[in-house]
Amino acid sequence: MNPVIRSIRFFAPALVLAFAGCGNGESSSAPTLPPDAALVRVSAASPFTADCNGPAQGDTLNVNAEVEAWAAVNPVNPANLVGVWQQDRWKFGGSRGLIVARSFDGGLTWTRHTVPVDHCGGGNTSNGGDYDRASNPWLTFSSDGTAYLLALSFSNGVLQPGSSNAMLVLRSTDGGATWSDPVTLIADGDAAFNDKGTITADPSDPNYVYAIWDRITTTNTGPTYFTRTTDGGSSWEPARAIYDPGANSQTISNEIVVLPDGTLVDFFLLIALDAQGNARSSQYAVVRSTDRGASWSQPIIIARNLAVGTRDPDTGALVRDSAIIGQITAGPGGELVTVWQDARFSNGKHDGIAFSRSSDGGLTWSAPAEINGDPDVAAFTPSVRVLADGTIGVSYYDFRPNTSDSATLLTRYWLTTSTDSINWNERAVSDPFDLDLAPESFITNTTSGLFLGDYQALADSGGIFVPFFVQTNSDNAGNRTDVYVLPPGSETAVSAVRP
Repeated sequence: MNPVIRSIRFFAPALVLAFAGCGNGESSSAPTLPPDAALVRVSAASPFTADCNGPAQGDTLNVNAEVEAWAAVNPVNPANLVGVWQQDRWKFGGSRGLIVARSFDGGLTWTRHTVPVDHCGGGNTSNGGDYDRASNPWLTFSSDGTAYLLALSFSNGVLQPGSSNAMLVLRSTDGGATWSDPVTLIADGDAAFNDKGTITADPSDPNYVYAIWDRITTTNTGPTYFTRTTDGGSSWEPARAIYDPGANSQTISNEIVVLPDGTLVDFFLLIALDAQGNARSSQYAVVRSTDRGASWSQPIIIARNLAVGTRDPDTGALVRDSAIIGQITAGPGGELVTVWQDARFSNGKHDGIAFSRSSDGGLTWSAPAEINGDPDVAAFTPSVRVLADGTIGVSYYDFRPNTSDSATLLTRYWLTTSTDSINWNERAVSDPFDLDLAPESFITNTTSGLFLGDYQALADSGGIFVPFFVQTNSDNAGNRTDVYVLPPGSETAVSAVRP
């Protein structure tokens, strides 16, 4: 069975936009609680003006729709949380800009502001941010408390005549209150597109930070690209390919973790394509570096990707999920844990959450095991984290609350934890919400659907799991989605992570 692949090479038609500038905005708020009173709403009304990046040119703009949330916790001050998301999602890809939010009280209150990674966020040619749209935000903290933000910025579609794109990185030394101008790690025109980047700080040496992504081309190649800073972000090495699967193949969802001995492990999905660019097969794999990224091993295969993607069980409508976006994390002693969507457990009927671990630095891996609470319903978009005491946490969505009413798609966000990777204890993070209210994303006829993000975040604050995720609103009039956090200081959060 071939997996449902959502390759960025089919991202969108040409999107030629005229645009006008928007100012940077900052706002703060006391906690806003949804029906599940343990949660805090992090996002707020869009700060972008109506004309900041010009007319839609055939696209659909979802104002106040926040998607694809990520978060990181300051190791110097666990009460300092920083989150980021796409603000005002476009149907055919990307958003009007990225919003960064910071908290200094453990996630109870947040202050939000824009960052200059595209035109709506205040970017311009002089600071590297003069692009129409932004996407794929990712955050990391180094051991000295410096935060790094990686963003994909682009204009005029993907691999379309006259298009452009770049990977940009910004740095904050005050817990996310202020950010540097963006530094361009790579910039391309219409012959190549840089996609799905992540950034990882070395937890033991603040001088080293690693950025990685896939770079697809008009010649049907898609190697993994990598760069690093060895001086705490003052400079970055030229971006280069560290693994090239060759013609008619690509990688995606690259993510680096750092082992205690400094070894880097890059986890990704390896996709083989046919001549028309459709996926023939895919496998999750890792490559390793024992010299901090100077050289890399050949791929080590973890498992085949057998995801079939997610659909509304009543109507068959597509949900854009994480069918090609797995996650990896490192635990104490160098244990590695990966999660992804996989339909092998239901004989191809629907996806569950697959789990695999390695105790030897990624050289060998356990057979995939299903860890979602109800194997009879689709589960999707997993995130993973391991605490310092070895407790594993995985968050994900599923359709357990759904009913036969085809007018709604009731969905819930869950957190399941384990101390031995065999026995799992879970709790609901959110109340049921209607996924049918989410904005629609359109990439191709088979890789589109209701969209909360290709990924969500699960952070760790002082030994407590912190889910940071998107859900829909019960009243979606002009506000389809918001970003929520389960603050680590609540009794609900404490009980959630102690099985």
